[in-house]
Amino acid sequence: MRWALVKVCVAVTTMVVVAFAVPLGLVIKEMARDRAFSNAERQAAAIAPALSITTDRDQLERVVASAGSDDGMAVHIPASDGAKAVDIGRQRAAAKDIATTRSIGRASTTEVPGGSTLLQPTALSSGEIAVVEVYVPESEVSNGVGTAWAVLAAVGIALIIGSVAVADRLGVRMVQPAQRLVEGAHELGEGKLGARVPEEGPNELRLAAVAFNSMADQVVQLLANERELAADLSHRLRTPLTVLRLNTASLGDGPAAEQTRAAVAQLEREVDTIIRTAREAKPQTAAIGIGAGCDASEVVRERMDFWSALAEDEGRKVRLAGVDRPVRIPVARADLVAALDALLGNVFRHTPEGTAFAVDVHNGEDAVIVLVSDAGPGIVDPEAAMARGKGSGSDGSTGLGLDIVRRLAESTGGDVRIGSSVLGGTEVRIWIQLDGRAPVRRGHRGSVRRRRRGVGASRV
Repeated sequence: MRWALVKVCVAVTTMVVVAFAVPLGLVIKEMARDRAFSNAERQAAAIAPALSITTDRDQLERVVASAGSDDGMAVHIPASDGAKAVDIGRQRAAAKDIATTRSIGRASTTEVPGGSTLLQPTALSSGEIAVVEVYVPESEVSNGVGTAWAVLAAVGIALIIGSVAVADRLGVRMVQPAQRLVEGAHELGEGKLGARVPEEGPNELRLAAVAFNSMADQVVQLLANERELAADLSHRLRTPLTVLRLNTASLGDGPAAEQTRAAVAQLEREVDTIIRTAREAKPQTAAIGIGAGCDASEVVRERMDFWSALAEDEGRKVRLAGVDRPVRIPVARADLVAALDALLGNVFRHTPEGTAFAVDVHNGEDAVIVLVSDAGPGIVDPEAAMARGKGSGSDGSTGLGLDIVRRLAESTGGDVRIGSSVLGGTEVRIWIQLDGRAPVRRGHRGSVRRRRRGVGASRV
């Protein structure tokens, strides 16, 4: 916008300067010509009194010399009463032009080499018409014109430069508020809810800034209301959880009882985390710094130990591979636990009892892949399954489990793919980038392509 305004101002100023400077330059040239011929007319008029008195050659030569124009002035007296014609000075005009001026009886000009001549008729005492010729060189006709044109050009250039400076200042006054509005919109889009823009500049941009700030305030208020609602809803779970915790005390000892108590305790911790996060208005997942994260192998082993008891009760075969050595990933432990529980919980919830499943961890140079496969009926529409909130609700699905997995992968620059496994059911592939680069794409030929025997890659 700034440069467009400058260009428009330059174009308009240039047209105005040309519209005024060109005619003014032509007027100056014409004025210089008129001045030169006016001087010639005065010189010719100075000879007229002498011609009306005498036609003597010697006297006329002295008059011409006294006028200081002996080289540029000539007098042509026609022959009369037996007297010969008299020509004083250098003749430059053609004889026919002199005769024409004598016959018409009025002054005229004619072009000659090096300039022009003024032919001025003057009546003699004898009644004849003498012609006074005054030479006007081209340098006298254009005297001062070049300087005047240079001044006009300088003034025009100065006007254009001044208009550019003024347009630039006006452009800055208009562009800066617009740039601040754009920056504020980007910051708000990146989640910086405190982004606001100064309400200044032209009236339109000032109104836009007022509207933006009002919108940002409303967004903050809506998010605060959502957090309060989430905290309130989570707090309502405390009562039934307390009842469950008290009831677990009557289960006695044994693996199933311990597992139930551990599940209730974990559920209470998750509810507390949700409430704190909602109240503090902070994301649940903290930023992972250098050297932070968790051991994916340890977390997978722990969660498989948790779910293996239920799998044994339902007669499900379980496979676990790739967890024999530590695998560090830039993901918070709680987030990986939530993602694995969401995927394994889906296996138990959406596949019949006795359906086998497997968890496989591939450790590559630049990424870690976690595969969760099952032998169930599969997912008919993977894209709809990945969309947040697309669960039907009739089968206990809220559509949030896979979204949790997707957000975990994308937080590292990776992604999630759903396909068919070699077990015949669904395979969920979680790509976790180790260096924060762009997501590893389908068909990547790097080291992460290694497969464990018995667990295949997805066909997405």
